[in-house]
Amino acid sequence: MSENAKFFLPGPVYVRDEIKEAMKGATIGHRSKEFSVLYEKIVKGVAEILHTEGRIYLSSSTATGLMEAAVRNVIKKSSLHLICGSFGQLWYNIAKSCGKDAVPLEVEWGKAIKPEAVRSALAEGNFDTVCITHNETSTGVMNPLKEISDVVKEFDDVALIVDAVSSMAGIDIPVDEWGLDVCLASVQKAWALPPGFSIASVSDRALERSKSAQNKGFYFDFESFEKYHLRSQTISTASTPHMYALSKQIDDMLAAGMENRYEKIIRMAERVREWAEENFGLFAEEGYLSATVTCVKNTKNIDVASLLNILSGKGYVIGDGYGKLKGETFRIAHMGDLNMNDIEMLLETIDETIMEMG
Repeated sequence: MSENAKFFLPGPVYVRDEIKEAMKGATIGHRSKEFSVLYEKIVKGVAEILHTEGRIYLSSSTATGLMEAAVRNVIKKSSLHLICGSFGQLWYNIAKSCGKDAVPLEVEWGKAIKPEAVRSALAEGNFDTVCITHNETSTGVMNPLKEISDVVKEFDDVALIVDAVSSMAGIDIPVDEWGLDVCLASVQKAWALPPGFSIASVSDRALERSKSAQNKGFYFDFESFEKYHLRSQTISTASTPHMYALSKQIDDMLAAGMENRYEKIIRMAERVREWAEENFGLFAEEGYLSATVTCVKNTKNIDVASLLNILSGKGYVIGDGYGKLKGETFRIAHMGDLNMNDIEMLLETIDETIMEMG
């Protein structure tokens, strides 16, 4: 693979040079005034992008860590897990491993979770929390989060915690309007930073639940997060290179306009879908297609592993099918700092490569 290869993976994604340069900022102490100024700037920017008056926590971990934090701090006893792919399953596995009474609501891979199914499950069960993966990168499905959040609001004191790993900063997510108690993401997807850092919005209800939660551990205790958040600090030494990069990215995104960024992502998605339907097929259910990653159905039965290997040699990296879909699908991301020219060059190269493969 060329060191200048362009990534169209669902994560990690392409990182532009300006972001890499921002990561070279001076080392500062995580209890210093300079750190607090940087922290406050990032938190303010993320809150603006997520349309929230609530708190923003920063973690030097991938989003899986914050998923476990949400499970340990927010779920009182029993959680409903909306599963339409591998990462919804991850929520469930984490909850079970943390000793929660986790119950799956599963649909066939490629299908979306429907609001009416959530309503029925909540009416029949005794759940205090719903866990959902907004954008399922394993299948290319984007679940109808707004409609599902409306259903959850119909039930008394049911929290909603959201894996927005591959949707946050890729589409508009009005956290407060939708009533999301935890909305979390890592930065190597639509934020277009290198992996190793994550973000979460946390509601008053989520923090209140943390106060009575048992077995929260130490590193991911929301009460500890809040204690240091009020000082504009992280609970322990933070990855300041990521914070410099995130600060730079927030500045650039807000200057360009978030709506412009979201519209660019939709245009790229539409172009990839058009190409996929002309040449292969779409794996995800119509009406629930992801804005940030397209899962292409391998209807021609090409050798996906060979395709990926040849493309990598040409400087283009796309994703194989995930888990049980390996070889049956392949995935093309269209998020972050990619642009339409990047997409056109990729699709042209894929077409050429498939012809070469015979």
